[in-house]
Amino acid sequence: MLFNKVLRASVRTGIRLQSSSASASAKSSATNVSAGFSFEMTEQQKEFQLLARKFAREEIVPVAAAYDRSGEYPFPVIKKAWELGLMNSHIPEDCGGMGLSIFESCLITEELAYGCTGIQTAIEANSLGQMPVILAGNDAQKKKYLGRMTEEPLMCAYCVTEPGAGSDVAGLKTRAVKKGDEYVVNGQKMWITNGGKANWYFLLTRSDPDPKCPTNKAFTGFIVEADTPGIQIGRKEMNMGQRCSDTRGITFEDVRIPKENVLIGEGAGFKIAMGAFDKTRPPVAAGATGLAQRALEEATNYALERKAFGRLIADVGHVTQF
Repeated sequence: MLFNKVLRASVRTGIRLQSSSASASAKSSATNVSAGFSFEMTEQQKEFQLLARKFAREEIVPVAAAYDRSGEYPFPVIKKAWELGLMNSHIPEDCGGMGLSIFESCLITEELAYGCTGIQTAIEANSLGQMPVILAGNDAQKKKYLGRMTEEPLMCAYCVTEPGAGSDVAGLKTRAVKKGDEYVVNGQKMWITNGGKANWYFLLTRSDPDPKCPTNKAFTGFIVEADTPGIQIGRKEMNMGQRCSDTRGITFEDVRIPKENVLIGEGAGFKIAMGAFDKTRPPVAAGATGLAQRALEEATNYALERKAFGRLIADVGHVTQF
């Protein structure tokens, strides 16, 4: 923990220094238009990239195949990633996090995905679950739910998808009905990453039963403690790949949520959910890039080892063309 605190403190200091440096650089470049725009990473960003790369190769690659075969949740690896500051990167500094940019999160995610996309998905799902609170939570909600993520290696989840509504978020059926100072929720969510491991959920529900109600006013977003009575966690799904990622269905049966756990207000849920997607989809693409890099390297190494018809298959025309 001491190492973790020192690392986080040094990273925050570096970020502040970079911010000052970037500001000064911007002012300087404004007077020198011919300098152009630089795509060079900062020293701090290079450090993040190298740390994540080292972690992926030393901690993830050696155990990835075993976790994929067993489907066991990779908590020991996740705990190490948390200790090094390689997860929860979006959490603001005033909540105990590092407040990294989307670009910096992408650098980390790309390297982790090189090691195993199942483990990377489990880690990155935290950012998706946290993002609605980062974007729309009040100070008390942020301190309570984001703050605890920086104090110990906890997981959270994004409960939006349902058996009959995935990308079509407007088709959600889970209902929230206001009763006094609480909302009573009934419905089912499906294919929820970290569903069985989460400490809390972001939950999107329909709060206006009128089918003519505009989508941007019909849904409400909540923060829900995972141990709230009425929550039933389904079996772990056997995925075709990324098997160590915990994917489950979650049923809400007369689940009572205090009004204090509503994000922004009733009817604001759809915009919050879409905003979270905007911020967390780039790392998904970065993860695909890391996986592609690994696939290319594995294929190249195999082509340089495998022989057929008396020669390396790397020397065969069709293989050489790729």
